Amino acid sequence: MSAFDRLHPSLQHHIVNTLGWRSLRPLQEAALGPILDGEHVLLNAPTAGGKTEAAFFPVLSRMLTEDWRHLSVVYVCPIKALLNNLQARLHGYAQLVGRRVELWHGDVGGGARQRLLSDPPDVLLTTPESLEVILLSTRSGAREFLQDLRVAVVDEIHAFAGDDRGWHLLAVLERITRLGGHGPVQRLGLSATVGNPSELLQWLAGEGPEARRVVSPNDAGLTKAEVTLDHVGTLENAATLVSRLHRGEKRLVFADSRSRVEQLAALLRGHRVETFVSHGSLGVDERRQAESAFAERSDCVIVATSTLELGIDVGDLDRVIQLDAPPSVSSFLQRMGRTGRRAGTVRNCLFLATTPQELLRAAGQAVLWADGRIDPVRPPLLPFHVLAQQLMTICLQEGRIGDRLWSEWLAGFPARAALPADDVSTVLAHLITHGWLVREEGLLSLGPEAERRYGHRHFMELCSVFTGEPLFAVLHGRTEIGKVHPLSFVSPEGQTPILLLAGRSWRVTNIDWRHQEAFAEPAKGEGLSRWLGPGRPDSFEHCRSMRRVLLTGQVPATLTRRANEALKDLRSEFSWVDEACTSVMPDGSGRFRWWTFAGLLANMTLAAALGTAGRQGGKVDNLSIELPEERAPMDLLEALRKRAAETEGSLQAPIDPRAIEQLKFSGCLPQPLAYTVLRRRASDAEAVSACLTEPVRWSLQDGLVIAQPEG
Repeated sequence: MSAFDRLHPSLQHHIVNTLGWRSLRPLQEAALGPILDGEHVLLNAPTAGGKTEAAFFPVLSRMLTEDWRHLSVVYVCPIKALLNNLQARLHGYAQLVGRRVELWHGDVGGGARQRLLSDPPDVLLTTPESLEVILLSTRSGAREFLQDLRVAVVDEIHAFAGDDRGWHLLAVLERITRLGGHGPVQRLGLSATVGNPSELLQWLAGEGPEARRVVSPNDAGLTKAEVTLDHVGTLENAATLVSRLHRGEKRLVFADSRSRVEQLAALLRGHRVETFVSHGSLGVDERRQAESAFAERSDCVIVATSTLELGIDVGDLDRVIQLDAPPSVSSFLQRMGRTGRRAGTVRNCLFLATTPQELLRAAGQAVLWADGRIDPVRPPLLPFHVLAQQLMTICLQEGRIGDRLWSEWLAGFPARAALPADDVSTVLAHLITHGWLVREEGLLSLGPEAERRYGHRHFMELCSVFTGEPLFAVLHGRTEIGKVHPLSFVSPEGQTPILLLAGRSWRVTNIDWRHQEAFAEPAKGEGLSRWLGPGRPDSFEHCRSMRRVLLTGQVPATLTRRANEALKDLRSEFSWVDEACTSVMPDGSGRFRWWTFAGLLANMTLAAALGTAGRQGGKVDNLSIELPEERAPMDLLEALRKRAAETEGSLQAPIDPRAIEQLKFSGCLPQPLAYTVLRRRASDAEAVSACLTEPVRWSLQDGLVIAQPEG
C-alpha cells in the first residue's frame, strides 16, 4: 500500500478528480505516513515546496477517518496577513470533504468571534495571542471551544522559535492540552530550510515521549540559482536600476527597514513604475490592495520588508531583488524561493548594495549559501519573563490555583524543565512579594499590581509577550493608511509634517495625541516617516565568511563590473587579512583596531572585558573593536586573556539599563535575574572563545608579527 492509499477515500477522490493532481510531491508523500500515525513532525523545505498541503491533507484524512468533531485543529501563523492569505485555500480543501476553516485574529470583530464560539469550525487559523485571548475569555463556551483539540499546525515555525513568541505559543499549547481530554496534541511544524531541523522539532514537540520525525526533501537543488551582486552606491541609483531592468516582468524588492521600503517605493513611482508597498505598519486595506493588485498584474514592482518573506502567495514572480544584504542566509533562501516556480524558470536574486560594506555582507552570505551552511534557529535563553506571564495568565484563567499545582499546566513546556528550580522559586516569590500575585491559604490568584498594570482592555496587554512601538494610526478620512512612530511628526518650527506612507506623501492636518491618531491628506513634496527597530547583528559564521571573501576574492555569484571594482578596492584596503589570525591594525587616527571578524555580540562582550582588564574599548561593530591608545595593544589583549582565564571564559556582555524595557514583563522579575537573562541572550561564548584562542597578527612600523596565545 502506498502512502497515498492510506488517505481517506473521499479525500483521495477529490485530490485526483476535483483538484486534478496526478501525483503528490516528494515532501507530501514522505509526510503522509508519520502524520497519519500521529507523530510530531517538522516539515523542513524551501519556499513553494508544498508544505501546507503536506501537513493539511493527512490531518484532514485523520479528521474523517477518526470522525473528529467540533474544533479539532488550530493552524498558527506569525502574521495576520499570512492567515488571511491561507484562509480561502485551506477552506477550499476542507469544503471538499464537508469541513470548515475559519479565522480568529486581531482584525476579526467581536460578532464574528461570538459566532465561532457558538458554531465552532473544524480548523481555526489563528495566532498565539488569539489563543491566549480565548483561554482568558469570560464569554460563554470559550474554554469548551478548545477542549477537542487534536492537532496544532505551526506555520513558519522558524519565525516563532527565534523569539519569545515561540515560548509563549508552546506554553499556550500545554495549557490547551490540559483542558482537553484527548491526550497530547499532535504538533506539526512547517519551516523554511534551517540549519538545525532536529533541534527545532525537539523544541516544538516538548518533553513528552511521543514519536517525532523531521521530513525534508533532498536539498541538492538549493544552490541551483542565478545570483548576481551589484554595487549601486545610493538608494536613488537602486531605484533607477530597478526601473530600467526587467521591464514587463513582476519584480519583488526586499528592503530590511520600513523607512527604506517607503523611500524606494516613492523613488520608483517617480520613475513612473507601477509600485506597491508591503510592511507591517500599513493599514489592512493598503496591504490587501497591494497583495491583490500585485498577484493580478505582470509589469510591476512590490517593495516589501520581511512580511513577504513568509508564505504569503503573491503569484508567480519573475525576479527577486534584494536591497543590501538580508538578515541571514535563511532569509535569502526564503526570498529567492519566491522565484523559479514556473516550468522553464530558475530561482534568482539580484543584490543591489548601496555601500561597499553591504556588498561584502552580501558576498559573505553567498559563500555560506553555496557551502550549504544555513543559519540554525535557536530559541532565546532563560525565558523567565514568559514564565512570569504564564503564572499570571493561568491565575486569570482559573481564578485561583494551588501554589504547587500551577506547574501541572506547563508539564511539557520545554523551557520549564531547563530553568533552574531555585530561580523559578525566586520568580514566584517576587511576584507574590510585589503584588503581581496573591497567595492565600495555599492558593494563588492575580494580584493588585497585575490588575493595575494589565487590567485595562480586558487584560489584552497580558496576552502577548512582545512590546510594540508606540505607533500612531494615520487616517485619511475613515481609512487607516498605516502607523508611524511619533518621531515622524517632528518638523522644523512652523512647518506642517509631511509623511511618507504606502509610497505616497501625506500632509498631517491634525494629531490626536490622546487617542494616538493623526489625520492626513494627500500632498506633494517629499515626505518622511520614522520607525524604531532593533538591528540584527551579523553572526560569527557570517563575519568569518566575509573575511574569507576579503582573503580569496572568490564569490559564488555573478559580479557586475561595479561590484568587481568595489570588491577589488575592499581587498586592497584589507590586504593584511589572515584567515588563521585576528589582527590588530592602526586605524589612521593614532588608535588601533582589533579585527576579530567575530560578530557584534562577541565584540561587545570583548570590548566590555577590555574595560575590565584595564581600559575601555572604543567603537564596536560586527567586524572590529577600537582599542584605546593609552596602552600597548598586545599588553591589553594579554590582560584580556588573563581576565577570561580567571572567569573560566564567562566574560559578561554589557547591558544598557534601558534595554531592560525591551524585555516585556521584566518588572515581574527580580532585577538581577532580568539582567542575567539579557546578558545570556546578548552573548556568543563560542565566538568569544575563538577570538581569545586564535593567534593575533599585530602591525608594527617595521612589519607584522604573530603573537600566539599562552598555553
